Amino acid sequence: MAPESDSSPLVLGIETSCDETGIALVRGHELLVDVTASSMDDHARFGGIVPEVASRAHLEAFGPTLAAATERAGVDLVDVDAVAVTAGPGLVGSLTVGVGAAKALALALGVPLYGVNHILGHVAVDMLVDGPFPEEFLALVVSGGHSSLLHVRDIATDVLELGQTLDDAGGEAFDKVGRLLGLPYPGGPHVDRLAQTGDREAFAFPRGLSRRKDLAEHAYDFSFSGLKTAVARVVEGYEDADEEVPAADVAASFSEAVADVLVTKTLAAATSRGVDTVVVGGGFSANSRLRELAAERFAAAGVSVRIPPIRYCTDNGAMIAALGSAVVAAGLPPSDLDITIDSGMPLTRVLAVA
Repeated sequence: MAPESDSSPLVLGIETSCDETGIALVRGHELLVDVTASSMDDHARFGGIVPEVASRAHLEAFGPTLAAATERAGVDLVDVDAVAVTAGPGLVGSLTVGVGAAKALALALGVPLYGVNHILGHVAVDMLVDGPFPEEFLALVVSGGHSSLLHVRDIATDVLELGQTLDDAGGEAFDKVGRLLGLPYPGGPHVDRLAQTGDREAFAFPRGLSRRKDLAEHAYDFSFSGLKTAVARVVEGYEDADEEVPAADVAASFSEAVADVLVTKTLAAATSRGVDTVVVGGGFSANSRLRELAAERFAAAGVSVRIPPIRYCTDNGAMIAALGSAVVAAGLPPSDLDITIDSGMPLTRVLAVA
């Protein structure tokens, strides 16, 4: 991709919604630097994210991460034209650290502040890889806490939510199944690797909200709670019979069920709305079977699919800087310096104003 013009604003992106402290610098669609510090190892022994631990980790990591980002990009903070930060959704303490730091930087540098939506950042980051978006597209955002299907005409100003998870998100279900199978935390990557050695058809696990009567009301919504329960029953059955659990087959059949539902519903939405491009983002978009099945089925249907490299699937500063850059380019007014964080920020809000 050709470098952006030097006249494009230099946007500093700050991401602290959960356990990654991400700092990035973007000029237009050109990523200058992306630095991430993760506290994942601090949470592993607890079997899940501990909010207080995450908040403290952000406090410790923010300064060094910011310094590393500006040094690697070869720029000074005074060169920054705007600061973008995740205002929600996410953990209250973690968001507070990032937004507080962003306010201080914006005030000290005399530049506008943009509190942006974390989930939409997972979509926007693809612009740094595959270039500008088409006039309209569908976005499937799948992560540990979210599974959302969006119709996007402009990532900064026109996003319509078609469906979402009604209970467990895809990534969340993977972590829970990982625990059922005795795998280390986070379970998602371990289940994914194990699934690659198993039989996808060994168990007929349910596809949530896929029956005709469910589709009438929840055509584009997702539910993985029943699937998780079905896996638990299979595992318990083997354990009660004092038999070895065929973990690889369970993982493979479970993975197939999740990927099948996500791809099937997204493709149905693309077909019904006449959209020929799908962007997949979020931490769970790193899942190998989802990427494989999406490429296979979308290609067969003549639908183009864009999935960023795995390094941009998990939380990072690049996604926030990318969304901030899009918001600046759209000419949206900046956020007030007294904005508050919104741990449940809806997808109808791209930007926190006050």
